Amino acid sequence: MTRNETGTLILAAAPIGRPADASDRFRSALRAAEVIAAEDTRRLRRLAADLEVEIRARVVSYYDANERAREQELMDELLGGRDVFVVTDAGLPGVSDPGYRLVVAAVDQGVPVTVLPGPSAVTTALVISGLPTDRFCFEGFLPRKGGERSSRLESLRTEPRTMVFFEAPHRLAAALEAMAEAFGGDRPAAVCRELTKTYEEVRRGPLTELVAWAADGVRGEITVVVGGAPARPALSGPAELAAEVAGREAAGEHRKQAIADVAKENGLPKRVVYDAVVAARR
Repeated sequence: MTRNETGTLILAAAPIGRPADASDRFRSALRAAEVIAAEDTRRLRRLAADLEVEIRARVVSYYDANERAREQELMDELLGGRDVFVVTDAGLPGVSDPGYRLVVAAVDQGVPVTVLPGPSAVTTALVISGLPTDRFCFEGFLPRKGGERSSRLESLRTEPRTMVFFEAPHRLAAALEAMAEAFGGDRPAAVCRELTKTYEEVRRGPLTELVAWAADGVRGEITVVVGGAPARPALSGPAELAAEVAGREAAGEHRKQAIADVAKENGLPKRVVYDAVVAARR
Protein backbone atom coordinates (compact mmCIF):
# COMPACT_ATOMS: atom_id res chain seq x y z
CA MET A 1 0.00 0.00 0.00
CA THR A 2 1.23 3.45 -0.78
CA ARG A 3 1.05 6.00 1.98
CA ASN A 4 -1.50 8.18 0.19
CA GLU A 5 -4.05 5.38 0.62
CA THR A 6 -5.94 4.73 3.82
CA GLY A 7 -5.17 1.89 6.15
CA THR A 8 -7.65 -0.81 7.12
CA LEU A 9 -9.49 -1.05 10.40
CA ILE A 10 -9.14 -4.64 11.62
CA LEU A 11 -11.51 -5.93 14.31
CA ALA A 12 -9.92 -9.05 15.78
CA ALA A 13 -11.80 -11.64 17.84
CA ALA A 14 -9.60 -12.66 20.78
CA PRO A 15 -9.93 -15.98 22.64
CA ILE A 16 -12.52 -15.92 25.44
CA GLY A 17 -10.52 -18.44 27.42
CA ARG A 18 -7.75 -20.56 25.99
CA PRO A 19 -5.06 -18.80 23.90
CA ALA A 20 -4.94 -21.83 21.60
CA ASP A 21 -8.35 -20.83 20.26
CA ALA A 22 -6.76 -17.88 18.43
CA SER A 23 -6.83 -18.42 14.69
CA ASP A 24 -3.77 -18.47 12.43
CA ARG A 25 -5.10 -15.27 10.82
CA PHE A 26 -5.22 -13.62 14.24
CA ARG A 27 -1.61 -14.57 14.94
CA SER A 28 -0.40 -13.38 11.54
CA ALA A 29 -2.28 -10.10 11.72
CA LEU A 30 -1.09 -9.45 15.27
CA ARG A 31 2.50 -10.05 14.19
CA ALA A 32 2.18 -7.75 11.17
CA ALA A 33 0.14 -5.02 12.87
CA GLU A 34 1.31 -1.41 12.59
CA VAL A 35 -0.92 0.09 15.27
CA ILE A 36 -2.75 -1.92 17.94
CA ALA A 37 -5.63 -0.50 19.96
CA ALA A 38 -6.04 -2.81 22.95
CA GLU A 39 -8.65 -2.75 25.70
CA ASP A 40 -5.98 -3.87 28.18
CA THR A 41 -2.39 -3.58 26.97
CA ARG A 42 -1.09 -5.95 29.66
CA ARG A 43 -3.53 -8.68 28.65
CA LEU A 44 -2.58 -8.15 25.04
CA ARG A 45 1.09 -8.69 25.80
CA ARG A 46 0.32 -11.82 27.84
CA LEU A 47 -1.73 -13.19 24.96
CA ALA A 48 1.04 -12.38 22.48
CA ALA A 49 3.55 -14.18 24.69
CA ASP A 50 1.27 -17.24 24.91
CA LEU A 51 0.97 -17.22 21.11
CA GLU A 52 4.73 -16.70 20.71
CA VAL A 53 4.11 -13.55 18.70
CA GLU A 54 6.50 -10.61 18.91
CA ILE A 55 4.64 -7.31 18.85
CA ARG A 56 6.36 -4.68 16.73
CA ALA A 57 3.42 -2.29 16.48
CA ARG A 58 2.72 0.89 18.39
CA VAL A 59 0.28 -0.15 21.11
CA VAL A 60 -2.31 2.23 22.58
CA SER A 61 -4.96 1.62 25.21
CA TYR A 62 -8.53 1.62 23.93
CA TYR A 63 -11.26 1.00 26.48
CA ASP A 64 -14.72 2.29 27.42
CA ALA A 65 -13.54 5.39 29.29
CA ASN A 66 -11.22 6.66 26.54
CA GLU A 67 -12.97 5.28 23.45
CA ARG A 68 -14.27 8.66 22.35
CA ALA A 69 -10.98 10.45 23.08
CA ARG A 70 -8.96 7.89 21.07
CA GLU A 71 -11.23 8.01 18.06
CA GLN A 72 -9.57 10.89 16.22
CA GLU A 73 -6.06 9.64 16.97
CA LEU A 74 -6.85 6.22 15.51
CA MET A 75 -8.65 7.76 12.55
CA ASP A 76 -5.55 9.87 11.85
CA GLU A 77 -3.50 6.65 11.74
CA LEU A 78 -5.97 5.06 9.32
CA LEU A 79 -6.20 8.14 7.09
CA GLY A 80 -2.40 8.30 7.13
CA GLY A 81 -2.23 4.85 5.54
CA ARG A 82 -1.58 2.66 8.58
CA ASP A 83 -3.68 -0.37 9.51
CA VAL A 84 -5.23 -0.34 12.99
CA PHE A 85 -5.70 -3.68 14.75
CA VAL A 86 -8.41 -3.49 17.45
CA VAL A 87 -8.50 -6.17 20.13
CA THR A 88 -10.46 -6.39 23.38
CA ASP A 89 -9.90 -8.59 26.41
CA ALA A 90 -11.99 -11.40 24.94
CA GLY A 91 -14.35 -11.91 22.05
CA LEU A 92 -15.17 -9.53 19.22
CA PRO A 93 -14.64 -5.75 19.50
CA GLY A 94 -17.90 -3.83 19.31
CA VAL A 95 -19.97 -6.47 21.14
CA SER A 96 -20.33 -5.00 24.65
CA ASP A 97 -16.75 -3.78 24.15
CA PRO A 98 -15.10 -0.78 22.44
CA GLY A 99 -15.13 -0.71 18.65
CA TYR A 100 -18.53 0.49 17.44
CA ARG A 101 -17.69 4.21 17.40
CA LEU A 102 -14.49 3.62 15.46
CA VAL A 103 -16.29 1.48 12.89
CA VAL A 104 -18.86 4.25 12.34
CA ALA A 105 -16.11 6.85 11.94
CA ALA A 106 -14.19 4.62 9.51
CA VAL A 107 -17.27 3.94 7.39
CA ASP A 108 -18.06 7.65 7.29
CA GLN A 109 -14.54 8.40 6.03
CA GLY A 110 -14.49 5.58 3.48
CA VAL A 111 -11.86 3.61 5.39
CA PRO A 112 -12.00 -0.17 4.77
CA VAL A 113 -13.15 -2.27 7.74
CA THR A 114 -12.54 -5.99 8.07
CA VAL A 115 -13.09 -8.61 10.76
CA LEU A 116 -10.95 -11.52 11.90
CA PRO A 117 -13.78 -13.80 13.08
CA GLY A 118 -13.36 -16.04 16.05
CA PRO A 119 -14.52 -16.79 19.59
CA SER A 120 -17.66 -15.16 20.96
CA ALA A 121 -19.16 -15.68 24.41
CA VAL A 122 -22.58 -14.85 22.94
CA THR A 123 -22.82 -17.68 20.44
CA THR A 124 -20.77 -20.10 22.56
CA ALA A 125 -23.20 -19.74 25.47
CA LEU A 126 -26.19 -19.92 23.14
CA VAL A 127 -25.28 -23.25 21.57
CA ILE A 128 -24.21 -24.86 24.84
CA SER A 129 -27.29 -23.70 26.77
CA GLY A 130 -29.64 -26.33 25.40
CA LEU A 131 -32.17 -23.61 24.58
CA PRO A 132 -33.54 -22.82 21.07
CA THR A 133 -30.89 -21.33 18.77
CA ASP A 134 -32.92 -20.65 15.62
CA ARG A 135 -33.86 -17.12 16.75
CA PHE A 136 -32.11 -15.19 19.52
CA CYS A 137 -31.30 -11.68 20.68
CA PHE A 138 -28.31 -10.31 22.56
CA GLU A 139 -29.13 -7.92 25.42
CA GLY A 140 -25.63 -7.35 26.81
CA PHE A 141 -25.32 -6.13 30.40
CA LEU A 142 -28.47 -5.22 32.34
CA PRO A 143 -28.61 -1.84 34.10
CA ARG A 144 -26.97 -1.86 37.52
CA LYS A 145 -29.77 -0.04 39.33
CA GLY A 146 -32.62 -2.27 40.43
CA GLY A 147 -35.44 -0.14 39.07
CA GLU A 148 -33.86 0.30 35.66
CA ARG A 149 -33.03 -3.40 35.52
CA SER A 150 -36.62 -4.36 36.33
CA SER A 151 -37.93 -2.00 33.65
CA ARG A 152 -35.61 -3.47 31.03
CA LEU A 153 -36.62 -7.02 31.92
CA GLU A 154 -40.31 -6.14 31.95
CA SER A 155 -39.93 -4.84 28.38
CA LEU A 156 -38.59 -8.30 27.46
CA ARG A 157 -41.30 -10.29 29.25
CA THR A 158 -43.02 -11.31 26.02
CA GLU A 159 -39.87 -11.56 23.86
CA PRO A 160 -40.25 -14.90 22.01
CA ARG A 161 -36.59 -15.30 21.07
CA THR A 162 -33.91 -16.85 23.27
CA MET A 163 -32.14 -14.04 25.13
CA VAL A 164 -28.42 -13.79 25.90
CA PHE A 165 -27.08 -11.52 28.66
CA PHE A 166 -23.69 -10.70 30.12
CA GLU A 167 -23.52 -10.24 33.88
CA ALA A 168 -20.92 -9.50 36.54
CA PRO A 169 -20.53 -12.35 39.05
CA HIS A 170 -21.30 -10.15 42.08
CA ARG A 171 -24.60 -9.06 40.48
CA LEU A 172 -25.64 -12.47 39.16
CA ALA A 173 -27.94 -13.50 42.01
CA ALA A 174 -29.84 -10.20 41.92
CA ALA A 175 -30.12 -10.34 38.13
CA LEU A 176 -31.48 -13.89 38.16
CA GLU A 177 -33.98 -12.96 40.87
CA ALA A 178 -35.16 -9.99 38.79
CA MET A 179 -35.47 -12.26 35.74
CA ALA A 180 -37.56 -14.74 37.72
CA GLU A 181 -39.85 -11.93 38.83
CA ALA A 182 -40.23 -10.54 35.30
CA PHE A 183 -40.38 -13.79 33.30
CA GLY A 184 -41.71 -16.26 35.86
CA GLY A 185 -39.68 -18.64 37.99
CA ASP A 186 -40.34 -21.57 35.69
CA ARG A 187 -38.74 -19.93 32.63
CA PRO A 188 -35.85 -22.17 31.46
CA ALA A 189 -32.37 -20.66 31.54
CA ALA A 190 -28.68 -21.47 31.65
CA VAL A 191 -25.81 -19.76 33.45
CA CYS A 192 -22.53 -20.28 31.60
CA ARG A 193 -19.40 -19.65 33.65
CA GLU A 194 -15.77 -19.48 32.49
CA LEU A 195 -16.59 -20.66 28.96
CA THR A 196 -13.75 -22.53 27.21
CA LYS A 197 -11.57 -22.23 30.32
CA THR A 198 -10.34 -24.94 32.69
CA TYR A 199 -13.24 -24.53 35.12
CA GLU A 200 -16.01 -24.14 32.55
CA GLU A 201 -19.43 -24.76 34.09
CA VAL A 202 -22.96 -24.62 32.69
CA ARG A 203 -25.95 -24.67 35.05
CA ARG A 204 -29.30 -25.32 33.39
CA GLY A 205 -32.75 -25.17 34.91
CA PRO A 206 -35.71 -22.96 35.72
CA LEU A 207 -34.86 -19.49 36.98
CA THR A 208 -35.97 -20.27 40.55
CA GLU A 209 -33.39 -23.07 40.79
CA LEU A 210 -30.65 -20.87 39.35
CA VAL A 211 -31.48 -18.11 41.85
CA ALA A 212 -30.98 -20.58 44.74
CA TRP A 213 -27.73 -21.87 43.21
CA ALA A 214 -26.28 -18.38 42.76
CA ALA A 215 -27.20 -17.18 46.26
CA ASP A 216 -23.88 -18.32 47.77
CA GLY A 217 -21.85 -16.45 45.17
CA VAL A 218 -20.42 -17.32 41.77
CA ARG A 219 -17.02 -16.45 40.33
CA GLY A 220 -15.70 -15.95 36.83
CA GLU A 221 -16.93 -14.57 33.53
CA ILE A 222 -20.69 -15.04 33.29
CA THR A 223 -23.08 -15.34 30.34
CA VAL A 224 -26.78 -15.98 30.99
CA VAL A 225 -29.11 -17.50 28.41
CA VAL A 226 -32.89 -17.35 28.97
CA GLY A 227 -35.60 -19.06 26.98
CA GLY A 228 -38.06 -16.85 25.12
CA ALA A 229 -41.66 -16.36 26.16
CA PRO A 230 -43.79 -19.38 25.26
CA ALA A 231 -46.41 -18.88 22.61
CA ARG A 232 -49.93 -18.71 23.93
CA PRO A 233 -53.30 -18.72 22.20
CA ALA A 234 -54.36 -15.24 21.19
CA LEU A 235 -57.29 -13.72 23.00
CA SER A 236 -60.08 -13.06 20.54
CA GLY A 237 -63.31 -12.23 22.33
CA PRO A 238 -63.94 -8.77 23.83
CA ALA A 239 -64.59 -10.28 27.26
CA GLU A 240 -61.23 -12.08 27.26
CA LEU A 241 -59.40 -8.96 26.17
CA ALA A 242 -61.07 -6.80 28.81
CA ALA A 243 -60.38 -9.40 31.51
CA GLU A 244 -56.69 -9.50 30.57
CA VAL A 245 -56.40 -5.71 30.78
CA ALA A 246 -58.24 -5.71 34.13
CA GLY A 247 -55.86 -8.31 35.51
CA ARG A 248 -52.86 -6.25 34.53
CA GLU A 249 -54.37 -3.12 36.04
CA ALA A 250 -54.92 -5.03 39.29
CA ALA A 251 -51.24 -5.98 39.23
CA GLY A 252 -50.28 -2.30 39.06
CA GLU A 253 -49.92 -1.65 35.35
CA HIS A 254 -51.35 1.59 33.99
CA ARG A 255 -54.47 1.01 31.88
CA LYS A 256 -53.08 2.69 28.77
CA GLN A 257 -49.95 0.55 28.89
CA ALA A 258 -51.95 -2.59 29.62
CA ILE A 259 -54.13 -1.96 26.56
CA ALA A 260 -51.07 -1.40 24.39
CA ASP A 261 -49.38 -4.57 25.66
CA VAL A 262 -52.46 -6.76 25.24
CA ALA A 263 -52.96 -5.42 21.72
CA LYS A 264 -49.34 -6.10 20.77
CA GLU A 265 -49.32 -9.60 22.23
CA ASN A 266 -52.49 -10.56 20.40
CA GLY A 267 -51.74 -8.87 17.09
CA LEU A 268 -54.66 -6.48 17.36
CA PRO A 269 -55.08 -2.73 16.91
CA LYS A 270 -55.11 -0.90 20.24
CA ARG A 271 -58.54 0.49 19.37
CA VAL A 272 -60.03 -3.03 19.41
CA VAL A 273 -58.74 -3.69 22.92
CA TYR A 274 -59.78 -0.22 24.10
CA ASP A 275 -63.32 -0.76 22.79
CA ALA A 276 -63.48 -4.12 24.59
CA VAL A 277 -62.46 -2.46 27.87
CA VAL A 278 -65.05 0.31 27.46
CA ALA A 279 -67.78 -2.21 26.61
CA ALA A 280 -66.95 -4.29 29.69
CA ARG A 281 -67.32 -1.26 31.95
CA ARG A 282 -70.81 -0.35 30.69
